[in-house]
Amino acid sequence: MDIGKRMKELRVLYGLTQQELADRAELTKGFISQLERNQNTPSISTLLDIIQCLGTTPAEFFANDEPEQIVFKSQDYFKKTDDENNKIIEWLVPNAQKDIMEPVRLTLKPGGRSEIYLPHSGEEFGYVLKGTIKLIYGRRSITVKSGESFYFNSSKKHHVENISSKNAVILWITTPPSF
Repeated sequence: MDIGKRMKELRVLYGLTQQELADRAELTKGFISQLERNQNTPSISTLLDIIQCLGTTPAEFFANDEPEQIVFKSQDYFKKTDDENNKIIEWLVPNAQKDIMEPVRLTLKPGGRSEIYLPHSGEEFGYVLKGTIKLIYGRRSITVKSGESFYFNSSKKHHVENISSKNAVILWITTPPSF
């Protein structure tokens, strides 16, 4: 871990100048500058003082908040085929059900349909990549074509159906995860 870089990130995030951090930690501005440029190494007690002055804990300071993986390729996708409903669901981000949103690619064969989702708190966005679908939202029935998108609050019963004779492919993002 680059301690100097992390110190600077937090200092800037909290809107502190090097002088303000130095004053809080009872150090010199020059010493803070050297630490941020990795030209000097603080003692453990000095580092703990700086971490406290930055309003964080050692655990938070040293935590690696970077996601392990941020780019996902087709071999990472999890795919489920549902022959009964003529559909294929591909989870584009593995384990996204534990996150705030869940993106899937839904392929509906002719006559295929999604599950019927009961009202719940959340929002949903879909983009029709290929084909034509019918979106049933509450009592409304709306045709959505390739290149068009939909967005709604999940407070009404809803689902989609493929109304064409060719496959329909939808990028569907839900929050919270519901697939």
